[in-house]
Amino acid sequence: MSLQTTELTKSFGGVRAVDSATVTFLPGKVNALIGPNGSGKTTFFNCVTGMVRPDSGTARYRGRDITGAPAHRIARAGIGRSFQLCRIFPRMTALENLLVAVRAPGLLGKLLPARQRADVARAQHLLERVGIEHLAEAQARDMSYGQQKLLELAGVLMTDPETIMLDEPAGGVNPALLERIAALVRELNAEGRTFVIVEHNMDLVMSLSDHVVVFDRGRPIATGTPGEVRADPAVLEAYLGV
Repeated sequence: MSLQTTELTKSFGGVRAVDSATVTFLPGKVNALIGPNGSGKTTFFNCVTGMVRPDSGTARYRGRDITGAPAHRIARAGIGRSFQLCRIFPRMTALENLLVAVRAPGLLGKLLPARQRADVARAQHLLERVGIEHLAEAQARDMSYGQQKLLELAGVLMTDPETIMLDEPAGGVNPALLERIAALVRELNAEGRTFVIVEHNMDLVMSLSDHVVVFDRGRPIATGTPGEVRADPAVLEAYLGV
């Protein structure tokens, strides 16, 4: 198994955002996590990636218990993620944003010039791969929102994660850049990386995903192929109230 949760639960006050969610995402596949607004998808992501500590339940990655572990340890375990709103350093250049993700701190970093050169070369390669190499020296705040999304994805790739969790990669992105993001997901998946994607763009979900999990009111109500969940009465009721 790649990533799975058992009875994962998180409440905020009297609101149970994630409600005893037991989910398995398929390794080596593009998994989608969908559901109406407020169904707990992002809170679930935050619990799994160490941004929020769950109240109960477990999260396991490759058989290892990661429940409540800090975000940096989960990242080192092989999980990288993006956010609904890009988390970048606006006053740094695109190249600097990527180097921050892997730079060794303090004296150690200064004693490893070979590593520094390797990191710069990797950052330049990833900027080229996502199609923004021409913006390497541009400040992130001067880039379009779609370019910032590509920069954030490149930053996730700097740590070479086996599993990539993307929170609404299509949000605020124009059609051309959306096609580029979709192509990158397909390419990276073909290279062996697992994806878990929260997304509201159903055309993207249905064309990109191998496996879909549908949330409603904090818990999964359907799983299966895109075709299976699209025809599931529980999914139609959750989205359309029919």
